[in-house]
Amino acid sequence: MLPDWLGPTSEASFNDYWLAMLISLAGAFAAWLLYVIFYRDWERGAGVHRTFLLGGPAITAMFIAIQFSLPLSLGLLGALSFVRFRTPVKDPAEIGFLLLVIASSISAATYNYALVGLVFLIAAAVLFIGRFAGANFDLSGLLPGGRDLLIVLPTDQYAEAEQQLHAFLDGALAGARTESAAQTAQSASLHIRFRRSRYDERWAEFRRDLNQAIAPAEAEVHIS
Repeated sequence: MLPDWLGPTSEASFNDYWLAMLISLAGAFAAWLLYVIFYRDWERGAGVHRTFLLGGPAITAMFIAIQFSLPLSLGLLGALSFVRFRTPVKDPAEIGFLLLVIASSISAATYNYALVGLVFLIAAAVLFIGRFAGANFDLSGLLPGGRDLLIVLPTDQYAEAEQQLHAFLDGALAGARTESAAQTAQSASLHIRFRRSRYDERWAEFRRDLNQAIAPAEAEVHIS
């Protein structure tokens, strides 16, 4: 039996606190595991998963401490307003994992343990579908184009290379459509909008193959 000054400061029992912290730690570990399986191999993030195992229980303890005291919660809100994180978020996907840890920690702090399991069940299902089913079911045809391609070449070469140019673009780009075409005495330009390229981000290879397809013409390629 704990002395009064070590015991809970609210109607919750000490066993409730222990269970909430264990559930929070389990949720943080689940978020860490999902990050390692589905995200770490992208090598684009800042490695925020290293904070999960400490951050989860810390968030739970903080919310347990303030949920029964309105003055304490307002004071903590004011104190946290001075905190600034200088490390930029390298990929928006990391925000999702952070929110997953925060949601599970707050749910544990408010003793909504079923909600912790539900949020991880949904998150795991979404990640599995995105990783495995996404490779077999292409839904990109329902989405608008997202990349811009500008091709510029001399006017006298454009007429000769136009057929080969469009044939190459039809094979290299998915969802391509011509946004605009302009021609002057010196140069001709073609603005193409597309969803994705079979070259992924290998644009140097894309430029090389394009110029080989329209040879002897040579085009300037700008991608955004």
